[in-house]
Amino acid sequence: NRYIGYLISLATRSYDGMRVGLDCSNGSTFNIAKNVFDALGAKTFVVGNEPDGTNINMGCGSTHIENLQKLVKEKNLDCGFAFDGDADRCIAVDENGMEVHGDYILYVCGKYLKECGKLQNNTVVATVMSNMGLFKAMKRENIDICVTTVGDKYVNEAMVANGYVLGGEQSGHIIFSKHATTGDGILTALMLMEVIIEKKQLLNTLASEVSIYPQLLENVRVANKTAARNNEEVKKAVASVERELGEDGRILVRESGTEPVIRVMVEAKKDAICREMVQRVIEVMDKEGLILS
Repeated sequence: NRYIGYLISLATRSYDGMRVGLDCSNGSTFNIAKNVFDALGAKTFVVGNEPDGTNINMGCGSTHIENLQKLVKEKNLDCGFAFDGDADRCIAVDENGMEVHGDYILYVCGKYLKECGKLQNNTVVATVMSNMGLFKAMKRENIDICVTTVGDKYVNEAMVANGYVLGGEQSGHIIFSKHATTGDGILTALMLMEVIIEKKQLLNTLASEVSIYPQLLENVRVANKTAARNNEEVKKAVASVERELGEDGRILVRESGTEPVIRVMVEAKKDAICREMVQRVIEVMDKEGLILS
């Protein structure tokens, strides 16, 4: 009850007249999220709020956003929010059913905080996996981005070290350090609702300022991650792709922290270009005998 009370106290306006969908992933928000939104005046519609001890995250929540998209469109809602089982993540859905993932959320909230004079050091923290579209949109708004390695642990470390107030990942782990020390899905939803209500704009309008680039990520199983990453021919292939993409894309090749895998990710203006560039690097790995058969 104290937690619910704290969340409610963060809202700047009533949600009266707002129609909101929630997907609680049969997890820890199942008896909390609706109470918060109802108390703030929203007309709330909920799915994924019937946990049985085994169905947490099963075909629902932020990793199965299609359920919330269907709910938002069928009920003609203003927006929706999907949490994962332990509720540290939030993925939103706009009034048209479009997914609004963490990169959009960082942009919408970062721009709003800057407009309010609350964006400490004019900086948002993101990871190397955030989309190039986010970096370009932030640059257009003259907002700096501190880039960390993948993991909300590293996002939080950068925020604590530099006093930043907003950071997160594309997956929906968003940290608002003024209000919490870790990702909190319901808190993230409330912060987005603040922008929607204060700016009197629907989520699609707010998020449409970010043009997300097509992205392709391939996981390549290798015998030795370090050897594959440092192979001279692989380095040459990666450099060649970087030159060819120029400012219209990027390539990221990194080692998995938990598997014998090299992750090859390319962003470009078209899906076909992403596929071509990723395949080019993988073919070199194969030719060099680095890939496990």
